[in-house]
Amino acid sequence: MNNNLPEHTQKLVLACIDGSILTEAVCDYAVWITQRIDAPLKLLHTINHHHETAVTTDLSGNIGLGSQESLLEEISDLEQQQSKLKLQKGKLLLQAAKDRVIKAGISNPICSKRHGGLIESLIELEDNIRVLVLGVRGQVHDNQNNKIGAKLEVVIRSLHRPILIVNSSFQEPQRIMIAYDGSEAADKAIEMVAKSPLYKGLTCHLVCVNNNVANAENLLQQASKKLKTANELTLISASLTGKADLELCAYQEKHAIDLTIMGAFSHTRLREMLLGSFTVKMLLHTKKPLLLLR
Repeated sequence: MNNNLPEHTQKLVLACIDGSILTEAVCDYAVWITQRIDAPLKLLHTINHHHETAVTTDLSGNIGLGSQESLLEEISDLEQQQSKLKLQKGKLLLQAAKDRVIKAGISNPICSKRHGGLIESLIELEDNIRVLVLGVRGQVHDNQNNKIGAKLEVVIRSLHRPILIVNSSFQEPQRIMIAYDGSEAADKAIEMVAKSPLYKGLTCHLVCVNNNVANAENLLQQASKKLKTANELTLISASLTGKADLELCAYQEKHAIDLTIMGAFSHTRLREMLLGSFTVKMLLHTKKPLLLLR
């Protein structure tokens, strides 16, 4: 894998590859986006070489100096072996991902293996990202549908780029839903859908959950004006009342929505502490991918 390729001046679709059961779906959704917006595709795998050895080293002090030195040498050897295994695993993961996206029609994907944490790597790459694609959970939480990735919330809060969170096998989106509440992030979603070739020809459900029906209708009317002439969209508007995350998830399932677009963490920090994050609830409960905007 070549880590020394020149940076593209054109912003990239960046797909994070970690070997979890969602890795193939991440590749597939990244391909779909890449082909529709005609952007370069980059596959990223990060390798964290941090080892938790402090406890073992402390315990070794109880069995004498000579034994401690021997144990530290053994630990060092094991760490080197682990690092080599991580490097080999990363190489194989990237090669498999590259083969998959090439087979899907991407002629020249970029493969990148970076040493260090995922969050730090993404922050460094942010200026070159057009859309980030990653799984809702990694290997640690594979098959745990009541969990989201340990680093996912930090990634979402740290980056100001569109982030597609993949939570199921790939299905080419035909019907999208915009969760609209009149916020700045929701207005950004409207503008993005109106302008981007990603959504051309799709059916767009514009949904507002608001117990003030009159207010909801006003919001929908304003947003609809921007969408009606955009990208050959078929537009459907819906006003709902009730608890936002439950209503949106129910609507998504009832109308076979393939992709939901919404703002991320629009509530105040205090409100999130008291009520829990709406974004996290959607990540936990929705059965189809979420495209989040900050």
